[in-house]
Parts: sequence; structure tokens; C-alpha cells
Amino acid sequence: MSDPTRPQSPKIIAVANQKGGVGKTTTTINLAAALVELGMRVLVVDLDPQGNASTGLGVEPEQRDRTTYDLIMGDVDLAEIIQLTHTEDLYVTPATIDLSSADIEMVANEKRSFLLHDALRQYAIDGYALDYILIDCPPSLSLLTVNAMVAADSVLVPLQSEFFALEGLSQLMLTVREVRQTANPKLRIEGVVLTMYDQRNNLSRQVEQDARENLQDLVFETVIPRNVRISEAPSYALSVLDYDTNSKGSQAYRALAVELLNKRS
Repeated sequence: MSDPTRPQSPKIIAVANQKGGVGKTTTTINLAAALVELGMRVLVVDLDPQGNASTGLGVEPEQRDRTTYDLIMGDVDLAEIIQLTHTEDLYVTPATIDLSSADIEMVANEKRSFLLHDALRQYAIDGYALDYILIDCPPSLSLLTVNAMVAADSVLVPLQSEFFALEGLSQLMLTVREVRQTANPKLRIEGVVLTMYDQRNNLSRQVEQDARENLQDLVFETVIPRNVRISEAPSYALSVLDYDTNSKGSQAYRALAVELLNKRS
């Protein structure tokens, strides 16, 4: 039962697609940065053992003493795990390769699917006054991803504008349905966002047409273009909005953030 004395909980969105290389981490980082520009306070939970979201937000490996692994598996003070990035109001729980063993360790825990859910609802998180929590999921439908879906209000799916893009999406939707039936009845699909879109390319246009015909209103109007600035930004540990604020990539992620907020209003 919810506590009426607590402040309103942040909206939690799992950014998930079991296929790698679809722009999942890129979308997590840049959507978070765009939401912060709009006045939101945002936490990125790096749930991928590769730790790319942590690197992209400027958290060096030697700064990751306490990580998302501790958030899920350990009895660690939240203040030791959550780090402020170089962008005001944008926080991160960093990840390391330690997370790769969490799947195995969680199996023996009877609350294995609810560990992240409970961690993100402890009283200490109220002090950060967060509006959004974005969870960067690993590229698999593992127990970590299930934890993200159980913890989340919704799932945002990046879909690359390339051949076979829709393959595997049915499996992701099936997992969402299973989580909804067994552990999180309020879970919904936030939407599908087309990434790496090249409007000069017939294939990109065909993928968009197929996605909109099959998924209809689930597909965001905003598409994320294939843009060199988006690709370069992580090597400087910056969001594309900070790296090149006027680039097409920055404009697209700002539009996505506005569309997301408008869908929720």
C-alpha cells in the first residue's frame, strides 16, 4: 500500500530492446539530458554490465566504487551509489562488469524479480526529488531486464531503422505481457522510437512504414536521425545536447522529450 505522506514517485521508464546496437544507451542518455533541459530531475540507472551509459555520462571506471550491482544486491546507502553527473539535476547509478554475475546470484532469491523495484522505492530516494528514472537495460531479456520491467511504469523501445528491425520485437512484447500478468499489472509500452533514421534511404522509410502499420500509435512521431554528432558525443562523455546543441540529433531528442511529456499530460 502506498504511503500518502511520501512525495509523488518519479515516473520510471525502462529503455529496452534485446537486440544490441539499436541506440538504447544513446537514447537513454540523450532523452535524460533533454528532460533535464525541460526542468526535470532525472536519474539514469545503468543496468548494462558494459557500463556504457555511465561512461557516456562522464563517470570513469575508477569512480564506480558503488554501483547498480550494490543497489540491487547489497544493503548499501543510496547516497553512496547515486552520483551527480556534470549536468545539474542529472544523476546516475553507474555499472560495472559486476552486474553480469547478478543474474546468477538473483536466481536463489525468492524476491529475485522485485529487487530493483524495492531498491528504487526506498525512502532515501525521496531526497533527490526526481521526476523521472530511466533504466538502461542490457541487450537481452535476462533477469536484469525483467527486474527493470517489474520496477518500471512503462517500457520505451528504441528500434533501429534497418533490415530485420521488427524481428525480435514480438519476443520483447511477449515478455512485457508476461511481466504484466505475473508481477507488474500497471506496466505499459511507453512507445517505440525509430533510431538511426536516414530519410534519404528507402530502407529507413520502409521500416518506418512497416512499424507504423504494425504498431500504429505506439510509434513516436519523432524519429532519431543517423547523425555523426550523436555518434561522437559519447567519446567526450557528453550528451549530444551538450556536445553540439544545435545538431539535428539534439533537436530530435528535444522533440522526443516534449512528445513524451505531452503523452503523459
